Order: sequence, then C-alpha cells, then structure tokens
Amino acid sequence: MKIADLLSDKGWFSARIVASGNAIAGPQTTDRAGGSPTMTAPSIAGSQVDDKLLAGQALFEAGDYSGALEAWLPLAHAGLARAQNNVGMMLISGYGVEPAPDVGGKWLRSAAHSGDAMAQRNLATAYLKGEGAPQSDHDAEVWYRVAAGQGDAEAQDMLSWLLASADGRTPNYEEALIWARAAAAQGNAASMTRIGLFYHNALGVVRSPSEAVYWWRKSAMLGDADGQAMLGAAYMIGQGVPRDATKAFVWVQRARWGRSKLAENFIYAVQSSLAPHQVNAALHLARLPLDADLDA
Repeated sequence: MKIADLLSDKGWFSARIVASGNAIAGPQTTDRAGGSPTMTAPSIAGSQVDDKLLAGQALFEAGDYSGALEAWLPLAHAGLARAQNNVGMMLISGYGVEPAPDVGGKWLRSAAHSGDAMAQRNLATAYLKGEGAPQSDHDAEVWYRVAAGQGDAEAQDMLSWLLASADGRTPNYEEALIWARAAAAQGNAASMTRIGLFYHNALGVVRSPSEAVYWWRKSAMLGDADGQAMLGAAYMIGQGVPRDATKAFVWVQRARWGRSKLAENFIYAVQSSLAPHQVNAALHLARLPLDADLDA
C-alpha cells in the first residue's frame, strides 16, 4: 500500500476543550478577520479565573454544556484566550447551543491571535475542515505552524501529516519527518506511526524495516491502532522482525478493536494462516495488557 493511501485514512483530531491556568489576554475589540466579539480588560483575579475555567471544564465533562458555556462566556468576553477557545469550539460543534460555526470561528481567531496554542491548532483544523472558517489548506498550514512553533504536539503532528499529504500538493517528506519527530518526542503516538511509515517506504529517509518496526512498536504500545496494524503487518510478512503469524494476529486484532481501517487490509490474511485453535490462543493474547510478554 502506498504512503498516500495510508495517510489518507487518518481521522481528524477531535478538538479537546481543556482548562488551564493561562495568563489573561489583554483588551481586544476586533481581530484581523474582522468582527470578533467585543472584549474588555479582565477584572478577575488569576486564581478566580483558574477556578472558573476548571468549573466550566467539570460541567463540560459532566455533560452540562449549557453550564460550561455560562462559566466560560464571561471569561471569553473578558479577554481570556483559553475561554475564547472553549467557547469557540462549543459554538462550532453545537455543544449546548445551536451550532454557530461563523461566530465560533471568530472566537477561535481572537484566541489564536492572543497566542493560545490550542486555539491556534483548533483554528488550523477549522480551516482544514471548513468548519468555522473557509476551507483553506494554506491557512491551516499557517496556523499549524504557529502552534507547532509553540511546542503544541498535536499541531506538530498535524503539520507533519499535512506536509506528507499528496492530496493536491507536492509532499515535503523531509520537513514532515522533522515535525513528526518533534511530536513523537512529546509522546504523540500518531507521529510515531508516521515515522515508521517513512522508514518503511523510504520517504525522506533511507529505507529501514527495522527502524520502521521500532517506531510502530513504540506507537502500538501507546495504543495507536494504526501503529498496531502496521506492527502486525510487519510480523505477517517478516519485515524488520522474524515472521510470526500469532503475533501478527495479536497486533492486527488489537488494531481492529481500535477501529483502524488499516487492520482490515491484513486481518483476514493473517487469520487464514492460523488453525482455529491458534486463532483462539491469539485472541487470548490480544486481550492481555499491551505490555504483556507475548512469548511467555
């Protein structure tokens, strides 16, 4: 399978709404895209801001989206970038309110221009998907770069994915690898899987099946379903590791349980190579914790 086919199966990252103790943004009345909600300088003590952010987060996680919005909206109007991000994502996604992607996008832009890395990443995704912003791969790349430059691991991963995509553009595998390594260094499993694909397909690097397996194993142990599928495929054909149909089935089955589309390419071929009692034994192994010794 070609790298472009593998990369095209990557699902969008769902935006995470996370409370944190950001510094409060200064007063703003507009953004460069025009027409963002008016905000005044905050008059809330920092500890109170943290408490209100966390209270909103608790309400959101409990499914009280209207309550979370009520908690965050005053902070957003006061200029707090993280609250603006949260409000923007709620409006785009329709949590607790009728979806209002245009208004949500304005809140995201305000937060992004205030320097909030999560908002910058979410704004990039909004451009990429055309939800809350006009669809634009160019603008998506711009904002992923900004957030990635601030050290946001998910932005680094998405920038790597975008740079490696062959969908209407010339891939830049060398730079994609740089950002994937940066994200992987922060524990991003999707980037680890992508690095393995680069080594498997000799994209921006010299082909190395053993190095590909190294990265797939790292991501598989973190629970990345695509990494598990590719590790299983390596065991199936004996590239980078000794051929082992049982381990192949274990990892591909785990990937399938994790809803990896890649797993469907391998599962039936692997299963057909095993006798029924071997399949049952492999299913038992697949249900063990990820760090269990499969050779025990």
